[in-house]
Amino acid sequence: MSIASATLTIWATAWLYGRAAADDVLDALTAIADRHDVVAADEQTAADADLPVLGTTPAPPARLLAALRARGADAGALALPAPGDPRGLGGRGSVVGAALAAGEASVFATAGLAVVPDVPADDLMRWTVYPHSGEGNDHVTIGEAERGLTEAVRAATTLLTELDVARERPDATDAVRSRLRKAPSPRWPGGMSGRALHVMRRADEVEAILELAAADEPGGAVSASAAERRAEALRPLDAAVRQARRAAVLEAVRGFTRPVTQP
Repeated sequence: MSIASATLTIWATAWLYGRAAADDVLDALTAIADRHDVVAADEQTAADADLPVLGTTPAPPARLLAALRARGADAGALALPAPGDPRGLGGRGSVVGAALAAGEASVFATAGLAVVPDVPADDLMRWTVYPHSGEGNDHVTIGEAERGLTEAVRAATTLLTELDVARERPDATDAVRSRLRKAPSPRWPGGMSGRALHVMRRADEVEAILELAAADEPGGAVSASAAERRAEALRPLDAAVRQARRAAVLEAVRGFTRPVTQP
């Protein structure tokens, strides 16, 4: 799972709405990598967000939170773009290529900013801030995502059976469980939506199946045409996982932007 941008999006939103302390946000980021720094992608963004430009001494992540607040950020959104599928990203310019390369970004549309993570050195996560137009950030409901994942699981099971992956890999179930155990376990703010967590877990399960199938290629496929059939069938499952994660983060974000009900 691409947890970096999901973590930033959810925790920063909780902080912006007074549902988490700044230190809690920074601690959650530390669970991803011990060290973090922040830069702006260009001179104009550096000036607008009061951040150092790429190539100069980077800032600590607390400066990113300050920039979001100063720019009037409210609810963040998760983007998980892929070639030919930029849903959730919107905007134009250098952010598109950077987010596609990373496979993820945090979008704060009202602030006109998008934040893309990368790992330039061991145990260092760099957050590069780009300008964002705020356009094209389509939304998907959590219900649609759940239905899509259900169909994805069914399709994945049928596909792997048809292509004899289960026969070639009798340990497939154990392999999926092993991948899930080894995956990082992110921390989430108190009051996190249970439905969002459920969809995230299901997305992780489907991704583990996809990774296992991809690692098996050509695996149980008995011909080049069968291998191509499997590759083509797996692509929509990847899209379903990305859509589910975006929807889960959106559901979590919505929970933190609602007024707290007083007892």
